[in-house]
Amino acid sequence: MANPKLKIFLDTSALIAGIASSKGSARAVLQLAEIGLIDIVVSQQVIVEADRNIEAKLPEMVDEFRQFIHFITPMLLDNPSPNEVRRFSSIINPEDAPILTAAVLSGADFLVTWDRKHFINKNIQLSSSLKIAAPGEFLKYFREYIEGLGSSQGRPKKQ
Repeated sequence: MANPKLKIFLDTSALIAGIASSKGSARAVLQLAEIGLIDIVVSQQVIVEADRNIEAKLPEMVDEFRQFIHFITPMLLDNPSPNEVRRFSSIINPEDAPILTAAVLSGADFLVTWDRKHFINKNIQLSSSLKIAAPGEFLKYFREYIEGLGSSQGRPKKQ
């Protein structure tokens, strides 16, 4: 039986960093999606924010961004309702609550973000299995996850 792919919710900061950089951890996360090893999830808010910011700050990257979105076809979620967002407004900056809400509601395994101030350096307690990580931290987990799959299928674990 095939193991399920990890489902990764990308916020705007990680998505833009992955598009803008030809290397680096955010780009590597996007490459994992391109080759089908993980599934990417985004909300409409993430797509709109990323498109607006890329158009304003990195206009030369607009076509690459739009082609990438078309090519990997991330799972696109509707923005959460105000009632859904209210549930998380008390544990995170209210402006970031829609992103956290969408990530939790999506059933994602990880929320990958570069927002250390509001997401990573906060000890956010969730009643879900969602993990919040910077792109590099996620890649470390992914490496261990893949090695664990190999050893669970009778292959020796790399030393």
